[in-house]
Amino acid sequence: MSTALDPAVTVGAWLHGVVRDPDPAALAAVPGMDGGPVRAVRAAGLAAVVSAAPLTEYGEEALRRNLEDLAWLERAARAHHAVVDALSRAGAVVPARLATVHHDDTRVAAMLAERQAELAAALHRLTGRGEWGVKGYVVPGALPRTEATGGGGGAGAAYLRRRRAELTARDQGQRIAGEAAAAVHAALAGYAAAARRHAPQDRRLSGAPTAMVLNGAYLVETAGVEGFAALVRELADRHPEIRLELTGPWPPYSFVADGPAEPAHPVRREPAW
Repeated sequence: MSTALDPAVTVGAWLHGVVRDPDPAALAAVPGMDGGPVRAVRAAGLAAVVSAAPLTEYGEEALRRNLEDLAWLERAARAHHAVVDALSRAGAVVPARLATVHHDDTRVAAMLAERQAELAAALHRLTGRGEWGVKGYVVPGALPRTEATGGGGGAGAAYLRRRRAELTARDQGQRIAGEAAAAVHAALAGYAAAARRHAPQDRRLSGAPTAMVLNGAYLVETAGVEGFAALVRELADRHPEIRLELTGPWPPYSFVADGPAEPAHPVRREPAW
């Protein structure tokens, strides 16, 4: 947010993303942050797609409070993503960070003019490409198991041997799964135009019963999506130690200069296969 603000302005502009020339049908497809239509602010040969953002809820002080409210944050993330997703299905888009609010359209236009070269280059790089996510989860049954060795010492000693064997198997399993994840990511990155390996998600977020060892994002040519999916299936067969999950296409959150540090897939989708 800018610091020199006109107190007469009561509705700001929530930035969803930047495109070259928005499709009116895409703008009409989803509501903005306030439930009303989104609109385009044009400058420097680009268009910023924004929502009306009442400053009582989306102003600097209000945002600071609301971003601490997880229920509000989830609603805002879903509404923001729905607009960005609609734009990405119509063409290349540079997604904005969540909660990027400008005081008015004049500030939005100034941003477009100031960052014109950077944004135009990003749109050129993203045209004809989409972000695909590949997650890998440990498959315990496919990992080597360490059998407890025989020996005396009674029930207490036998218990300790079993515990040592379980810990050894778990550590070995995590190592093998980690090595498989690294190999899968290297192969997919070699196919994709660009790749990012994000931190694995906690099970509470992923909803998976086993640990995540791969959380990759891959920028893939639209014409090469079938080949990419085939490669994921081949790698899944080659590495039964991990279960691979392919999702997408997503807007290219992971491949913009000011994109989120963490993977930005706020709405869980069913796996692509």
